Amino acid sequence: MRTSRTLVSIASVLVLALGVLGMAGCGAGETSDDSGETTVLTVGASPTPHVQILEQVVDDLAEQGIALEIIEYTDYVLPNTDVDAGEIDANYFQHAPYLEDFNAENGTDIVSAAKIHFEPLGLYAGKTASIDALPDGAKIAVPNDATNEARALLLLEQEGILTLAEGAGIKATVNDIADNPKDIEFVELEAAAVPATLADVDMAVINGNYALSAGLSVADALASEAADGLAADTYGNIIAVAAGSEDDPAIQALVDALTSEEIRSFIEQEFGGSVVAVF
Repeated sequence: MRTSRTLVSIASVLVLALGVLGMAGCGAGETSDDSGETTVLTVGASPTPHVQILEQVVDDLAEQGIALEIIEYTDYVLPNTDVDAGEIDANYFQHAPYLEDFNAENGTDIVSAAKIHFEPLGLYAGKTASIDALPDGAKIAVPNDATNEARALLLLEQEGILTLAEGAGIKATVNDIADNPKDIEFVELEAAAVPATLADVDMAVINGNYALSAGLSVADALASEAADGLAADTYGNIIAVAAGSEDDPAIQALVDALTSEEIRSFIEQEFGGSVVAVF
C-alpha cells in the first residue's frame, strides 16, 4: 500500500464505474466492451491546485469516452517513478527543470506533453513582518530540492537580501551566496514542509501550491516571482508522460481539455494570481 497517494476525484470514480462496469482489472488505456470505447486514463497530481484543475475536465473527457482517474500524491518522487513503471499514465505536479534533474538522477525517460500553469514562489512573513525589518541572523526557510531552492535564492536576491555568485542562475544553491550582509541562516526543507515553519522562522519562500494548501495567497506575500518573467516561462507546471506516450490520443485529449479557455477562466477566478495559466 502506498499511503502517500489517494484517489480523490469522486466524479472520476463514478465515471470509471459506469464506463467499465463488469470489467474489473481493466488497465489504463484499455477499452470496455460494454461501453464501446471507454478509455481509462490515470493521472497522478499534487492536491492543490493540480487535482482541482484536473477535476474540471472529468466531464469533458467522459463525453469523449475517456474515464479520468485522478490519483493524489503528496511527494515529488512517487508520481515520476509510477509513470516510469507504467502504474499511471501521466502526472501533473512539476516543472521541466525538476523533471530534467529527476531523469538525470534516476535514469528515467519522462517527457513533457504540455505546459499548463505557473505557480509564483512567494516570500512570506513569519516572525518578521517586512523585508526592511529583517534582523541580523534572521532565519529564512527555503525549499531544498535543486530547482526550487535556486528559484528561492533568486527571489531573495531580487529583494536585495543576498547576492549570488555571478552565473549561478537556476542552478544556485546556498553555496553560491557571494554576499549575505545580514548573516541570514537558511533553513533548507522539503518544499511541502516549508509553510509549517512560518511560526518558527523570520520568513519563508513557499511554492505556490503549498502556499495555497496552507491558506496563503500570493497577495499575502512580501514579494513574488513575476508572472510574465523568465521564471514563468521556465517553471510552468507540465503534464508529464513516459517518452513515446505524448502523442497518445487520450493524452492529447487531456492536454486539449486543460488548455481550453474554460480552464484559463477557472484558474483566474479560483486562484487569484497564485496560479497563472501559461498556454
